[in-house]
Amino acid sequence: MTGTLVNAGAIVVGGFTGVLLKRGLSEETGRTCNQMFGLATAVVGLNGLLSNMMEVGADGRLSASGELLLFLSLVIGGVVGEALRLEERINRGGRRIEARLGSEGFAAGFINASLIFCVGAMAIMGAINDGLTGDSSVLFVKSALDGVFAVVLGSTLGIGVVFSAVPVFLYQGAITLLAGALAPYCTDAMLRSLCTVGYALVICIGLNFLLVNRIKTANLLPSLLVPIVYQLAVQYWI
Repeated sequence: MTGTLVNAGAIVVGGFTGVLLKRGLSEETGRTCNQMFGLATAVVGLNGLLSNMMEVGADGRLSASGELLLFLSLVIGGVVGEALRLEERINRGGRRIEARLGSEGFAAGFINASLIFCVGAMAIMGAINDGLTGDSSVLFVKSALDGVFAVVLGSTLGIGVVFSAVPVFLYQGAITLLAGALAPYCTDAMLRSLCTVGYALVICIGLNFLLVNRIKTANLLPSLLVPIVYQLAVQYWI
């Protein structure tokens, strides 16, 4: 659990640092930072998406795979999320916390930061390595990256970023504790499929900083379950 504790701590420290920096930014500067952060996040998401979808064949040609699974995951996940009204429920809870803390934008910071920090192979494989061998090196690298990102996020999205350390701790901590049981299921195909959908959601987060009509990213969270179910079905039943 050492790596996960360090990771959560880095997010808290980085988030608080960003919140303090936010107070010194003018409204115009804050708006520009939001746009630049959105653009950078979309690029990071696109890079992750392409790196998980593109393959180099034996003949040296590039080919893409997983487009249909990505499409179905987003559609099915979006329908389920809309039916459960996830975005509405999370925002409602966020507004309650905002009222108590006197801080606007809590829900946006919490949701967006949680997704960004939890998506990716480093979170999964780093937590598994930590649980199986006690090697926290991958999570230490992730902690450094997340800490820097938390500063940027905190300066644009506020205090909600700090609280995103909680789902990161629970998510990675659970994987670490269950590493022995989860390791056989974390195949290459599983990780690629899961990360492909995850990075698609990161692109949505980036676009929300640039578009007038926002994408309800929280409603797409069930999309992350579709590739897991599909790969398990392929691995054991098909």
